[in-house]
Amino acid sequence: KVRDIMKYIVVTGGVVSGLGKGVTISSMGRLLQACGLRVTAIKIDPYLNVDAGTMSPFEHGEVFVLDDGGETDLDLGNYERFLNIHLTQDHNITTGKIYRHVILKERRGDYLGKTVQVVPHITNEIQDWIERVAKIPTSEDGKEADVCLVEVGGTVGDIESSVFLEALRQFQFRVGTENFLLSFVSLVPVISDEQKTKPTQHGVKDLRSLGLSPSIIFCRSTEELSEPTKQKISSFCHVPANSVLSVHDVKNIYQVPLLLESQNLHQLLQSQLKFELQSPDLGNWKTMANSMSSWTDTVQICLIGKYTGLQDSYLSIIKSLRHAAIACEHKLDLQWVEATDLENNVEEAWDKVKKAQGIIVPGGFGNRGFEGKILAAQYCRENKKPYLGVCLGFQAVVVEYCRNVLNLDAANSTEFDDSTKHPVVFFMPEIDKTTMGGTMRLGSRITKFTHPTFDDGSTSIMKQLYGNKDVIHERHRHRYEVNPVYVDQIHEGGLKLVGRDETGERMEVAELPGHPYYVGAQYHPEFKSRPLAPSPPFHGLILAATGKLDEHLKSL
Repeated sequence: KVRDIMKYIVVTGGVVSGLGKGVTISSMGRLLQACGLRVTAIKIDPYLNVDAGTMSPFEHGEVFVLDDGGETDLDLGNYERFLNIHLTQDHNITTGKIYRHVILKERRGDYLGKTVQVVPHITNEIQDWIERVAKIPTSEDGKEADVCLVEVGGTVGDIESSVFLEALRQFQFRVGTENFLLSFVSLVPVISDEQKTKPTQHGVKDLRSLGLSPSIIFCRSTEELSEPTKQKISSFCHVPANSVLSVHDVKNIYQVPLLLESQNLHQLLQSQLKFELQSPDLGNWKTMANSMSSWTDTVQICLIGKYTGLQDSYLSIIKSLRHAAIACEHKLDLQWVEATDLENNVEEAWDKVKKAQGIIVPGGFGNRGFEGKILAAQYCRENKKPYLGVCLGFQAVVVEYCRNVLNLDAANSTEFDDSTKHPVVFFMPEIDKTTMGGTMRLGSRITKFTHPTFDDGSTSIMKQLYGNKDVIHERHRHRYEVNPVYVDQIHEGGLKLVGRDETGERMEVAELPGHPYYVGAQYHPEFKSRPLAPSPPFHGLILAATGKLDEHLKSL
């Protein structure tokens, strides 16, 4: 039932970071959607960066790109995937954004000569931002949400997040305590077979000292919380025992909404926020989550990258591969190869490439590992192994083909060799070379399948995978592109540039006819993949790797 008053559910965390607040809040949102509500989500990141765009993947994991070009925290990807919503850059609040906004107001004279202070000016800005963004429609039907989920990054007690917690303390009275619910995600470690509650007690104590008292406590643990543990947390943390929920390890993250449903989270939220709910219907989601453990077939995919030391660097790529494997009813066996190991002829790395059923080469920045990605593209082309190149992986396909098939000696990207004789990939003319943040070609852009028919009369596999649409919208994040001077030579030389932008000058999709699956995409299809609706290029890779692609294309 649609209401006039927005309900806010805030999730904070204690003890340690990386407990899974993002999955918890996403799962809560999925459960509320199953009860008939529209849900939106906001992530608060207390760092001073304006956005995540200039951070190293080793520092903060992948940068998740939104439709409007926002470069955000990877948790917004969790929200979009779980809730099937489309967020904006304003749904990611950072200290940098808030202070920049307030300072610009001060420079304009908006504060009428007052002394600008953290309280009330910064805290008011945070509250205004949350209220404004919560009303932005994010669901497919374009209607305003009923519930806004707010995740506060970091842990309670951090100096940098204190101003946001103070703003939320004030916010509960601004919107009314009946429209505001605070929850807390904590760790319950198991030491010597005993579940320890002291970290949770101290986390809640810190939170209450700031004027915030959680109504629900989510306890992360390796095993299900025992009843005595729940009672102890209840006694020391000022919440009823039925509001202490066990979020223990499960077989896959898609079971977390089912876990929360089994502990009647929806009823707790209903009783405290006083809204009407339907009986939860998780339908296809429940079927998917519960059936995964029964699958016996496995598909082995090799990911060739340069940030393989931190899997969060490729989180959306991994999720997209899993979504595609789910659609094919296969378990995913993901093998990791450092691109530089291929350059150095490390035997173990090449063995993984040769044994894998398919290869994925994702995007990246900088010279390190590019030649290794080119070697991988060459191996897959020559040995007819299914290959998907994304962004830089697409550019590796173009450079490799120009060097080894079109005999353009030393062809390269100007990103790696400014003086190359054949700059088949070059810096986009309109991009700022001096300012790094937010200056790439970002966000959702049009791709048209302008050359979908091959010389033998067959149709582009990618166009078929996209449901034979003539125009698609995908998200981008790049500074370099295929040089238009070489487009006709590449296309007529056999590597078909089937998808282009609306002007016809920017190359978006490359495909090699006669190959089981050899595809490159300048855009990042991983950002729009969903558990129940896999991204077409990734779906195609898994279908080809499992020998099901031809059958699938015939069924379309």
